[in-house]
Amino acid sequence: MPTSQVERFAASALAESAGLAETILRAVRSRFPQLRLVEDESGEPKALTGIRDAIEGFVPHLAPEEAAPRMPSGAFQEFGRGEGLGGRSLDVLQAVYRLGFRLAWRRFTEIGQRIGIAAPAMYELAETGFTYLEGLVEQSVRGYAGAVAGQEGERLRWRRKLIDGLLSGRHSDPATALAELSTRVAWEMPETVAVGLLIPPAREAVTPALGRGILLDMESEQPRVLVPAPEEAGRVDHIRRAAVGWSGAIGPAVPLADARASLRWAESAVRLIQDGFLPRGEVQRCTDHAEELILLPSSGLLDETALRLLTPLRGVGPARARRLAGTLLAWIETSGSATDIADRLGVHPQTARYRLRQIRELWGDDLDDADRRFEMLLVLRSPRLRGMIFEGDVPRTA
Repeated sequence: MPTSQVERFAASALAESAGLAETILRAVRSRFPQLRLVEDESGEPKALTGIRDAIEGFVPHLAPEEAAPRMPSGAFQEFGRGEGLGGRSLDVLQAVYRLGFRLAWRRFTEIGQRIGIAAPAMYELAETGFTYLEGLVEQSVRGYAGAVAGQEGERLRWRRKLIDGLLSGRHSDPATALAELSTRVAWEMPETVAVGLLIPPAREAVTPALGRGILLDMESEQPRVLVPAPEEAGRVDHIRRAAVGWSGAIGPAVPLADARASLRWAESAVRLIQDGFLPRGEVQRCTDHAEELILLPSSGLLDETALRLLTPLRGVGPARARRLAGTLLAWIETSGSATDIADRLGVHPQTARYRLRQIRELWGDDLDDADRRFEMLLVLRSPRLRGMIFEGDVPRTA
């Protein structure tokens, strides 16, 4: 295209830039009435200024001495940011840009025909225009992404504050005390809740994609999960499926004000997982491991109690002590006959009867005391939970 034609085209387009910007803005307002236009200090819509700047940034690029189009300084990035902050999609904004470009190019075509620019040269200008439009869209996408990321970061901070508040145990009515925080993160306070803890896998794993209403705090050393209405069918199973590859535990359902109690059970279960007493590789329900959670954390106390309750075994040899302890536990657990106990232990009924007579001689009337039998049950079950052989390890008695 001759330089003179380019210069005439650029001069005409720049002279009409203000009127063209107003035409485009009117069309946008008509086509997209839902758009909220922000005004500057003078009362002029910022969108009008942005459109005019876009035209005036593009047209000088057509002159031979220009190397690249001049993008408007931040206006289109600000448009994208506004859409992100408003929680809207970029689709509408991109449709606005396409409408604006179509109207602008219609006017530029009229100018080109008026000054006699050949069609092939106008096609080249169109290609340049499309490239310029892509740059404007890229600016808006950058602003949109920044706004969305900032909002998500803010939501994560408020969510963590809400979780901290719920687990502080300082509120008799957390639904009232933490109402503002729950509103900020769009979380409806439930009547009951269960609290879970996750153990990060040794290898990198995908963050569990939990359903709506479940609060997840991934910033803690042990990620925390708050499950509303955990008694609803499938709610806890959903978390276990979503956290494939993770280890952890979910505490029992409790009233919202007692969320800290559910956390304590989850903490206890996680310690047992880390110590190897509960399986890794999945999220455990505390309610499925009540015996372990009650007895194992108290193993030291139970060992001391065993020294007192199982004193009669000190007078016999180690092997005999283990056999008698196993028979005593089978008798307490089954309350059955010598035949039942023999079946359980895999011995002859006569052997079971012999051992039961020995047990009666060693403990006497203590066997008739329900409280004493319960204590014996606890101290004899504790070794089993710690992975010891059923009849092979009675705590520090032999």
